[in-house]
Amino acid sequence: MTVLGFVRHGTTEWNLAGRMQGQMDTPLAEVGRIQARLLAERLQGEDWDAIISSDLIRARETAQLIADITGSPFIGVDSRLRERAFGQLEGTTTEDRLLRWGENWRELDLGLESDEALLARWRSFLLDMERDHRGKRILIVSHGGYIAPVLASFLGQPIEEHLKNTSLTVIERVEESWHCRLLNCTSHLVKLEQEQGQSI
Repeated sequence: MTVLGFVRHGTTEWNLAGRMQGQMDTPLAEVGRIQARLLAERLQGEDWDAIISSDLIRARETAQLIADITGSPFIGVDSRLRERAFGQLEGTTTEDRLLRWGENWRELDLGLESDEALLARWRSFLLDMERDHRGKRILIVSHGGYIAPVLASFLGQPIEEHLKNTSLTVIERVEESWHCRLLNCTSHLVKLEQEQGQSI
């Protein structure tokens, strides 16, 4: 059976600043590297055949850290796994958006990539994946704004909860149907979150 594990990249400095990233190429913050290592330690006890990531540096770096610790082969990057393009919103904070476009900025056409275009990228990737890695367990390191609509297309309903940095979601194919076995799990971050809470 084919099993796909979706990992959202670790936290970046732009995540911490509340700045929209989209397809802009931003590296991990140090806390993001710590998150990736903690996820990797969790995954050491699991059997993943390969890791593939978005070609953006925050996803690549997360994938490489997981590969280094787990020993699962990092077999490459694919631009089809990139974050949704956010057009003119990329690089802005909420304050910036309010100043530039006002309170109704969400209703404006600012170049946001549509679900249809994003899912076309995913379907193209999945066809290649099922051809080359059928029956394998593959980790896919990508982005929250990409993973959520992809999962919604599998499950037939929107993903209501915010996908957290280095969260793990696992779906598996049973005959012709996909089933979600784990959604947005960050159990590996509990200790880190407790430590951060104590230091605030």
